[in-house]
Amino acid sequence: MHDQPKFFPQRGTTLFADGRSVRPQVENTVARSQAHPDSYFATGMVDGKEGDGLPFPVTAAVLERGQERYNVYCTPCHSRVGNGEGMAVLRGYSKAGDFHNARLRQAPLGHFFHVISNGYGNMPDYAAQVTPADRWAIVAYIRALQLSQNAQTADVPAGKHVESLKNIAESEGLPESFASEPQLPGTSVTGTPDGKLFVLPAPGAAASGATSAPAAAKPQTTGATQK
Repeated sequence: MHDQPKFFPQRGTTLFADGRSVRPQVENTVARSQAHPDSYFATGMVDGKEGDGLPFPVTAAVLERGQERYNVYCTPCHSRVGNGEGMAVLRGYSKAGDFHNARLRQAPLGHFFHVISNGYGNMPDYAAQVTPADRWAIVAYIRALQLSQNAQTADVPAGKHVESLKNIAESEGLPESFASEPQLPGTSVTGTPDGKLFVLPAPGAAASGATSAPAAAKPQTTGATQK
């Protein structure tokens, strides 16, 4: 083996026309060490905290891609409007996060990227299925969903008329229930001991929907005296 043909680092060779044994990097490739795995683009974190902002400009194409990926991977649990009551939940899976509650409306964008990448609670991670760029596109679309479901009159451009969803449903011949809040069926699983929805607690506070651990049961005796 000592005498077998092989290349030595930084030594010349007659095998290649340029005489170099160390070959240049293949064009349009990136080594594992060059991927910047600790960057904001790859983690959504800044100095160990969830950052707020997107690593690239948001365009209509980005939102369309985010919507398409969201509809594939997120709607089964979070639903098309992001209220956490997707078809999987309606069929008994634990209720997913509601993007329209106060906590998640105020959450930084890096939070959603971090959850998609690493999972959260009953939600598995989607790092293998969704590329970082598509994760950020989904994050942008989630923010758009939040704006759409929490729009204020002041957000409406001048000269535009706001019409209620109920009136739109009636004009389209849809049932009255179309504009009402969805209700979870009795088969839905909340995952909490008291059957109520689990609400993530603020730091240092107890979670709602969770109960304290039961006290240890006292030993029972039957007429004989224990020694």
